[in-house]
Amino acid sequence: MYKFTIYTDGASRGNPGPGGFSAIIITDNKVKEIGGREGETTNNRMEMKAAIEGLKKLPPNSEVKIHTDSEYLLKGMTKWIFGWQKNKWKTKDKRAVLNQDLWEALLEQVAKINKKRKVGWQKVESHSGHELNDRADKIATGFADGKEVKLYNGPYDKYFFK
Repeated sequence: MYKFTIYTDGASRGNPGPGGFSAIIITDNKVKEIGGREGETTNNRMEMKAAIEGLKKLPPNSEVKIHTDSEYLLKGMTKWIFGWQKNKWKTKDKRAVLNQDLWEALLEQVAKINKKRKVGWQKVESHSGHELNDRADKIATGFADGKEVKLYNGPYDKYFFK
């Protein structure tokens, strides 16, 4: 069993507008930052994309805790999604669930890394001085702004953002 910690964030400039996402993946003594950009998206979609892309980097049978400042992502994965699936992707008021494509992709990634879906989800307060959450925010907003973002991939003890 591999143990990982992932810090995620998403950003958009306008809602919708240009967006960016980031994930900081930590295991043992290694850190890998990932991120990307989309031209026309929403903040919620980028928050979800960050978790999806972070999970894609993990091997099967991983144990992972995802730290997010997105209440939408956190509640979606720990509370709402079970009712949505039961109700064939409809909300309580019978409307189609927004971002169903990404919710399904996220469920698929969770199942790929851990068949028992034992992924931990942890709320982090945004802009609260938590260094890894702040770094994830800086990466995501950098991509949203179309800037060149230098991503770190190396030993944790040399990681300059902890």
